[in-house]
Amino acid sequence: MPSPNDISVRQLQYVVAVADTLGFHKAAACCHASQPTLSAQVQQLESVLGVRIFERDRRRVLVTSAGADIVARARRILVEVDDLIADSARLREPFAGTLRIGVIPTIAPYLLPEVMPKVGTTYPKLALVFREEKTSEIMRELSDGAIDAGLLAMEADIGECAYAEIAKDPFVVALPKGHPLARKKPMKLSDLEGERVLLLDEGHCFRDQALALCSKAKATETTFRATSLATLAQMVSSGGGITLLPSIAVPVENRRGQLEVRPFAKPAPGRTIALVWRPSSPYGSLFVELARTLCPSEPTRKGSQQ
Repeated sequence: MPSPNDISVRQLQYVVAVADTLGFHKAAACCHASQPTLSAQVQQLESVLGVRIFERDRRRVLVTSAGADIVARARRILVEVDDLIADSARLREPFAGTLRIGVIPTIAPYLLPEVMPKVGTTYPKLALVFREEKTSEIMRELSDGAIDAGLLAMEADIGECAYAEIAKDPFVVALPKGHPLARKKPMKLSDLEGERVLLLDEGHCFRDQALALCSKAKATETTFRATSLATLAQMVSSGGGITLLPSIAVPVENRRGQLEVRPFAKPAPGRTIALVWRPSSPYGSLFVELARTLCPSEPTRKGSQQ
């Protein structure tokens, strides 16, 4: 009967690396170990557990069905080990070190340039490393321990994550110059009936929200799918249709005044920007404080709605 003393954290790291790369040579390079050492440690773990984790031949490496469960458990254990180490460091100096934060593309270029100087002044010893990803990827990396927190919209599926709200971000309608709807101040959702609406590509949570609103308003999605809000704004200004934008993006995407921007009548549809993290994270109290610092000075800035 195996005991905990028969299993090492390093062995679990090797197993996860092989599962991620599907190759012993690549896994060894990622772990800065020799391939024979890594292979021997993986085989030793398989022997201790009495389970074959990987199916391997000269051409490929596959995770077995039994091995998939072990790899998943190994990931969770490694996340807990990382959190234990981080917690110890955080107790010594709470607002120092490095935090990895995933942020969705419809927030990153609009919020971060405004708030980062304030963050740097408030926490001079804290380094924030941001990675721009779609919501689904942020949630996966958060679960795997690849990042410490996510900056995203609460309307997406965040599972059981802990969170702190940062700002309300109402949606507005962006129109080309001279569009008949520009006479509407404010607009109702029903005003969009029959309009051709430009939306983001699949995978963006903002697309899902905008699509649901368009369906409710009986508007029609165009065949064009944009990869960014900047592209949407450019397409609208050229007369390709109309679109919805989060208010936080308007000062940047309409900085040249090329769009007619109209707010919705209250209560306006919108999203809630939040910082989310694993409930087990040792940084919980820090994230609550950080979320306050990440709040924009004026979530719906003057001039964002005309």
